[in-house]
Amino acid sequence: MEKVNIKKYVLHCALIMLTGFFLLMVNVFYYQVIAADELAENPLNHRSSISNIVRGSILDSEGRELAVSYEAGSRQYPYGAIAAPVTGYVGETIGSAGVEQSAGSDLSGQSRQLASLGPIAQFFQQERGNDVRVTIDADAQETAYYALDGRKGAVVVLDADTGAVIAMVSRPSFNPESIEDAWDELVQREDSPLLNRATQGLYPPGSIIKPLIADAALDEKVTDVNEAFQCDGLLQFADGTSIRESHGAVHGSVRLEDAIIHSCNVTFGTLALRLKPAGLESLFSRFGFNKELDGDITDASAHLPGFSTLSEGDIAQVGIGQSSLLVTPLRMAMAAMAFGNGGVMMKPYLVDEVIAPSGLVISKSKPVKWLEVTSAQRAAIIDSYMEKVVTDGTGAAAYVPGIRVTGKTGTAENSAGADHGWFMGTAQLKNRKIAFGIIVENSGGGGSAAAPIARQIIAVLMSK
Repeated sequence: MEKVNIKKYVLHCALIMLTGFFLLMVNVFYYQVIAADELAENPLNHRSSISNIVRGSILDSEGRELAVSYEAGSRQYPYGAIAAPVTGYVGETIGSAGVEQSAGSDLSGQSRQLASLGPIAQFFQQERGNDVRVTIDADAQETAYYALDGRKGAVVVLDADTGAVIAMVSRPSFNPESIEDAWDELVQREDSPLLNRATQGLYPPGSIIKPLIADAALDEKVTDVNEAFQCDGLLQFADGTSIRESHGAVHGSVRLEDAIIHSCNVTFGTLALRLKPAGLESLFSRFGFNKELDGDITDASAHLPGFSTLSEGDIAQVGIGQSSLLVTPLRMAMAAMAFGNGGVMMKPYLVDEVIAPSGLVISKSKPVKWLEVTSAQRAAIIDSYMEKVVTDGTGAAAYVPGIRVTGKTGTAENSAGADHGWFMGTAQLKNRKIAFGIIVENSGGGGSAAAPIARQIIAVLMSK
């Protein structure tokens, strides 16, 4: 009978058990340390929502409640659909979005470190989460929402000095309190109420791109402020395509300033051809269109053409904000900010403070310089041209007596329907400068549809 080596089998079993234990520890380390932050912040992670903790409030810049819990599991939104693009939502079955998601750990009273501990975190939780004060002004938010007057579109208002988001409106919107019950209907609606058009909506910019083209042309020295362009109403290309002026206009001899004031397509199509693909690509890179925002705001990436593959006609179309170019209202508000801010683009942010139940401010956001997109000298030139758009040109509907307002209107062709109306610009208020990007879908000209919205927002903010 063969003798069994018991020690050998015991050693093999021990090695197998040690290997299994090692793999288990590696797995625990991965989920508790390496992937902890990602899992804790995942919008489908309901850990905080199923605990007994009372979720903290979301407050506007003046302390007004945008979201509040009066008892565990009951979440109310006093501004409803008006502030929904900011607050977002939180639900048992649908996860979370907006500030409810980006500041979810703070609102639930869990730090990232606590959230990664799983059930153990219950021993360290407070009875109530922290309050989160956002940068939004509820008056401006409400004004912008109603100024859209039921039309589809978006409004973004920024503090040009800091990057703080003063208003972020998207219509159509939704009621965060009833979103779980209405979810199936909302996701199937053709007008996409769950889409935050301010940060996720992608649109051709149309003529509001022209200040950027002017900046690039001056930067690349393919023109100067004194050159006269001859506009006969038509720019013809070798392939038989052409660019025409809106409403059959003929501008005659125009300098760069006049071309922005009167939105001359011939001039900016010509400048785009002079810039060539490399110059256009450099422009959009300089203004950060190919760079992601990180932080508490996530926007859709701009759709930039493959510049090197563009035909002559398509290059000219980029110069007037068409071709396959698509951008978000947020990014155009940021571009306006840069021209009004000496060439500096501040990083947009929503969360201003996190406040503990005791009233102690436990974190405070600081303004961050994101990019320096142009020189102070060129920014001042373009900014002065944009002021005349409001005083003497197509942006007259944004004019507010006693306030320096700059702007650029745009009418963006839309293959799926009527043209979109745009307006972007800045306003120098008593204590701060604001920048805005406004789009009204299928509204026609930006001067008649979008510029008046800017005027209403300026009027409500000018006394603050």
